[in-house]
Amino acid sequence: MGRPLHLEPRLGARLRSLLQSPGLLHLLTDALGSPLNVLVPDQIAENLERFRSVYRRHHLSGQVFFAHKANRSSSLLRRLAATDAGVDVASLGELQHALGAGFASDRIVATGPKNPQFLWLAARAGVTVGVDSVGELDQLAGLVRGHALPRVRVLLRLSGFEAAGVRVLSRRSRFGSPVREADRLLEAVERHRDTVELTGVAYHLDTTSLTEKATALEGCLTVLEECRSRGLRPRAVDIGGGFGVNYLAHQEQWERYTTQLTEAVLGRRPPLTWQGHGYGLRAEGGTVRGALGLYPAHRPVAGERYLDELLAQPAPSLGGRPLAALLLEYLYDLHIEPGRALVDQCGITLARVLEVRDFGTGGELLVRLALKADDMALEEHGVLMDPVVLPRDGAGARAEGGPVGVHLFGSLCLETDMITRRTVFLPCRPEPGDLLAFANTAGYAMDFHAGHAQHQPVARKVAVWEDGGSWRWSLDEQYWPTTPSGGQQ
Repeated sequence: MGRPLHLEPRLGARLRSLLQSPGLLHLLTDALGSPLNVLVPDQIAENLERFRSVYRRHHLSGQVFFAHKANRSSSLLRRLAATDAGVDVASLGELQHALGAGFASDRIVATGPKNPQFLWLAARAGVTVGVDSVGELDQLAGLVRGHALPRVRVLLRLSGFEAAGVRVLSRRSRFGSPVREADRLLEAVERHRDTVELTGVAYHLDTTSLTEKATALEGCLTVLEECRSRGLRPRAVDIGGGFGVNYLAHQEQWERYTTQLTEAVLGRRPPLTWQGHGYGLRAEGGTVRGALGLYPAHRPVAGERYLDELLAQPAPSLGGRPLAALLLEYLYDLHIEPGRALVDQCGITLARVLEVRDFGTGGELLVRLALKADDMALEEHGVLMDPVVLPRDGAGARAEGGPVGVHLFGSLCLETDMITRRTVFLPCRPEPGDLLAFANTAGYAMDFHAGHAQHQPVARKVAVWEDGGSWRWSLDEQYWPTTPSGGQQ
């Protein structure tokens, strides 16, 4: 098997404490089934405060909108409704959920692809609508006129930004209108003055590049100046999300794993994955080709730290001053839409071990879980982390056996139902009845891909909170932040 290649998850204080309560986690899984998602609503309020601290540091105003698509949990949304945060909804169902969770209309922004029903409820409820195109703006204006609704606040979403001087292009996106077509959007806003009120411009880039995002923010500031010259009075820039999460505890483990993966692809060491899967890498003539298709799981500059660094970036076409200083000078609000970063450390996914058997001659084991790959989709998003073993017979009972390499498979009768393609190194041999706890799964990994294949159920959710040194819990849908049985009072 060789030296174990661990990828230890980063655990905040709440998740670490929760995982030190294996009796509770086994009890919950016995009662509610495997897989089971466990949410920590109070953590989302703490994460919000960390983003707010960056606003205070730069003396900026604006709203933090939670990108609801990251998790369907009611407890997280209701806990956030008890703060001053907003929510970004990208479907009719999400909008209905947000309104029912307690968000007032001025704390909701509607983004993403929209059907007429979604647009109508957004306009009827009076939420801000992020508009992607002239056609969508025309459709919204028609609904407002046709149903005699009040004017709707809108943000114009832009894309295709280009930096001055050294050529830097933001990557193409199917969302938003190219910034070179901003005049057409502004003309449409002027044409529909009776139905819409322009409150700002927006962008959302699917990239980790600070340079690309700074270029987009600089471009938005330029468009806002054009708005003012037309007599429009927008006051906000919405820069979307993509602030990232640091999933792993140790940078050295991440660097060692990716180095050894390259060596395995080249055939210089035994495989580290099922059937030699290379995560985007391949060997050609003794050389590695392709690109590593993995999330950078160790990211010390992530979340609120990423936002802080973005705001410190200079704007070359606007005198080279920091972006934060320009936002403050023009008294613009800064809106953000974190999803993954706002639910960092907000939950775990539990899976019961069903079967353990020897496999091959390398000492690895096949471990089958009461879990489908879509129920815990960290690998779908390129995130590699070790699960935490919670033995049925007590923590540490089998530690003397030493680390083992395992292949984790799901409960579907499909060859492709693999929880992770890599060989996972666990500290001890798991046994049927044990739990594997996958940490930090609240961001997209819990329910974004979950389905009912083969009539198997999706994971239920519970909310947990600390009370007097012990953990209490409720079903996710029964959690309310203002009742004695629902956590925060």
